[in-house]
Amino acid sequence: MQITSFTDYAIRTLIYLASLKDDELTNITKVSEVFDISRNHMVKIVNKLGQKGFIKTIRGKNGGIRLNQPVDKINIGNVVRELEPLMVINCSPEFCHITPACRLKSYLHQAKEAFLQELDKCHLNDLVGDNSQLMILLSKG
Repeated sequence: MQITSFTDYAIRTLIYLASLKDDELTNITKVSEVFDISRNHMVKIVNKLGQKGFIKTIRGKNGGIRLNQPVDKINIGNVVRELEPLMVINCSPEFCHITPACRLKSYLHQAKEAFLQELDKCHLNDLVGDNSQLMILLSKG
């Protein structure tokens, strides 16, 4: 399976926010600079992460963004489920005439579930905890 670049950068954004001190705020411009992506794209990512409750956005002069949940509560499988379309293949009869007899879709469904079950084992703290090399790389951004 391959996740979209949107989800990829959303997870990277969560990793970056997890690298900050407790309750430290950052802004969209800083995160987009760290990962060298357009600010416009990052606005969409941050908006979606905020809608889904993964981050908190604070408006105003002293505003910014930060995680909305503890790092051990943010499950990467859930993040992917919330952000990805997760439709591996279009099996609608209008799109594929062999759908009524096709056995591939059940294998693809099982593969998708196995992929998500593996990601369910991972929380944000697994990605950032005791990872000094990551912290060095993120601080250079």
